[in-house]
Amino acid sequence: MCINAFNTSRFLCYQVYLYGGQVTSWKNNSGEQQLFLSKKASFKPPKAIRGGIQICFPQLGNHGVVEQHGFARNRLWSVDESPPLPDTTSDCHIDLILKQSEEDMKTWPHSYELRLQVALSPRGDLILTSRIKNKNADGKPFQFTFAYHTYFSVSDISEVRVEGLDTLDYHDNLQSKIRCTEQGDAVVFESEVDRIYLSAPPKIVTIDHEKKRTFVLRKKELPDVGELASFFFLNLAYSILWKHEWLLWHLILFTSMVCRR
Repeated sequence: MCINAFNTSRFLCYQVYLYGGQVTSWKNNSGEQQLFLSKKASFKPPKAIRGGIQICFPQLGNHGVVEQHGFARNRLWSVDESPPLPDTTSDCHIDLILKQSEEDMKTWPHSYELRLQVALSPRGDLILTSRIKNKNADGKPFQFTFAYHTYFSVSDISEVRVEGLDTLDYHDNLQSKIRCTEQGDAVVFESEVDRIYLSAPPKIVTIDHEKKRTFVLRKKELPDVGELASFFFLNLAYSILWKHEWLLWHLILFTSMVCRR
């Protein structure tokens, strides 16, 4: 099941699937698609939807005890009937909630509530807000990693540059995770890139020269949680399952945290 949301102009809109709690479409006031969705995307278990904005929880990658990028992107979410007050004045928002299942408890024995609000500002900005609540009966804290695994639609990866990462340290996953420092004033893609940028700023700018389009990403800390580390992850994948789809790229903003009651 998917939910379509429109603002009063009927041009600005987005689409969210209950499967994975995943945004799969976001269009601007000209009707242009901002997100990439693979032609081979599957919309049913056990595979995650390839494209849009995946929710990675409680882990990113395979660094943990649960499945790749966590189980949240492979679960059926519910519409949140009693959501917290919205952080935005937008009347175009959708609230979803995910709770632990018996299956999840076998590999990750923690009780939680993961809430997601997807909103559209009057000018068309897409705003995602997440809240994670520790529901463990004994009050024991748990550690997790959370990510918005976002696939943006671009003209050609060679026409894209990312600004705001200059002078930052990063781990290069293509060179055994060695630690390097970004030397350029912008990141461009002339070959495969797989990096984790450390202590990324709250604002990152992505410019698509061919489409003459700019994405401005802004991030804030999740409330009421102790932040351990923040990263900005860039990944260009040459094997996204379809001819020419390697020209379209994705990036991730994620945070590692401890959740206490």
